[in-house]
Amino acid sequence: MAGRWIEQWDPEDETFWRTRGERIARRNLWFSVLSEHIGFSVWTLWSVMVLFMGPEYGVDPAGKFFLISTATLVGALVRVPYTFAVARFGGRNWTVFSALTLLVPTVAALVVMKPGTSYATFLAVAALTGIGGGNFASSMTNINAFFPLRHKGWALGLNAGGGNIGVPVVQLAGLLVIGTAGAAHPRIVLGAYIPLILLAAVCAALFMDNLAPVRNDTGAAKDAVRDPHTWIMAVLYIGTFGSFIGYSFAFGLVLQTGFGRTPLQAASLTFIGPLLGSLVRPVGGRLADRYGGARITLVNFAAMAAATCVVVYASRTASLPVFLVGFTALFALSGLGNGSTYKMIPGVFHAQALARGLRGEEAAARGRRLSGAAMGLIGAAGALGGLAVNLAFRRSFETSGTGTAAFWSFLAFYAVCSALTWAVYLRPAATALAKPQLSHAEVG
Repeated sequence: MAGRWIEQWDPEDETFWRTRGERIARRNLWFSVLSEHIGFSVWTLWSVMVLFMGPEYGVDPAGKFFLISTATLVGALVRVPYTFAVARFGGRNWTVFSALTLLVPTVAALVVMKPGTSYATFLAVAALTGIGGGNFASSMTNINAFFPLRHKGWALGLNAGGGNIGVPVVQLAGLLVIGTAGAAHPRIVLGAYIPLILLAAVCAALFMDNLAPVRNDTGAAKDAVRDPHTWIMAVLYIGTFGSFIGYSFAFGLVLQTGFGRTPLQAASLTFIGPLLGSLVRPVGGRLADRYGGARITLVNFAAMAAATCVVVYASRTASLPVFLVGFTALFALSGLGNGSTYKMIPGVFHAQALARGLRGEEAAARGRRLSGAAMGLIGAAGALGGLAVNLAFRRSFETSGTGTAAFWSFLAFYAVCSALTWAVYLRPAATALAKPQLSHAEVG
């Protein structure tokens, strides 16, 4: 796997980008999307598998919430090493390897998914699917290096959005199986993904590239850890991506537990929200490219708070139609915010480079160096936000039988995120950092 290395890469050079770079970057983007898409489907397999687990499995709702929480936790933790693997092994090489490893949790689930399997076994296999969550971090770090700053919002949004669509696709696959073969045949879903995993690995090997200028830089990782903006952006990403992935895992169970839906009824609804959230993510990136990531993010958090108020009302009154409207809006807004917050990351670090007196490619290189390192940490924190969402639902249903208490806590967190976005990136004293996010023309 030593081939297909590109020795020189300068996407900020407009001549290079126009004559050679854009074509190569776009090709790597499309096949990165494919691999990340399959990774998300595997990561969220258990949001579908729990819908197949009827009374004969002997797992109560709290146990099911814990299963999906385990997958979320592992997916968050592996994002950190996956981020740095790209520079160590090459983006193409790591994409091939990480795609092939998805066979392990998929085949394991295929073997154990039957009544009579112990809960500990289910828990271990659910944990294995977490490696699919790591694919996002390596994919985003890899694509971040391919594109110039002026196109990062669109490229990262498209890469992530195409990957996020793996969530509703696997849920649609579950709906198809439950609606045709019945809830006793979860292995059909699992078996269908094995050839898709192999396809993603083969395509990555044939059509993707490694960038030689991207090298493991432990100094960049240390600088990113010490930089307060890494952790500020991590909090904001918990509010957007943490909401998206947490709601994606929990939606079906909330419908079953809180509104008495059957597996088929729940499966027929669960894919809608994740699909909208995935499709709108590139739009969030594009809007951030044009109007500024911080501005779009602030408006988005305010809208998420309003949608949460709708969901709280629906949860307290047990109104399923109102709940679906509010919850679907939350999905769409979380996807929009995913795109805008990820656009902010390279903008913030590029702004810091400019503040240090760097210009041109030197400033762009420093921004790529630190933002690439920070993305893994921020992505991991966002996925841990999904774990918090799942655990909040588990606790809320255990204590009160509804998700109302969980939604109140989410509302409070969105208020914190709104205040943080304004205070750090939009108030007058923050203009030095906010300005480079407004447009490419202002970046220099």
